[in-house]
Amino acid sequence: MTDREIEEVYQIIKDYHEKYLKKHGVKLPKLKDVDGKYTRNALVLIYLAKFYPSTVLVTKQDLTAFIRKFYPETNDVQQARHLGAQSGWFISAGGRDNVHVKKSGEYRLITLERPYPHFKGHRIETTGNWENIKQ
Repeated sequence: MTDREIEEVYQIIKDYHEKYLKKHGVKLPKLKDVDGKYTRNALVLIYLAKFYPSTVLVTKQDLTAFIRKFYPETNDVQQARHLGAQSGWFISAGGRDNVHVKKSGEYRLITLERPYPHFKGHRIETTGNWENIKQ
């Protein structure tokens, strides 16, 4: 993918995030870090969303090869799974009991209009009474 394609897909993701996902606490990864390099999380999300609204199965090997173009030292890409469960993006990872993706090591972005079904936003519901905790 060219820089222009990456930025175009990121803008689509950003627009959907603003319209549908932000209110659910889904975290939008930054496109670039402080050094101006694309972030791994953004690249993974972009790769999964590049044909959106059509979505395709992507193997961990394909994702890793794509990320290595930007981060050659990358050993194994774990971001797709984490973007779903921890950040709220509706990405299915292959494995047991998955209706969207059957094979382990495969991923699919399901939609940019709904968060991951089991995502509950920020994990800490309440902070409790800090005065009691301090004592």
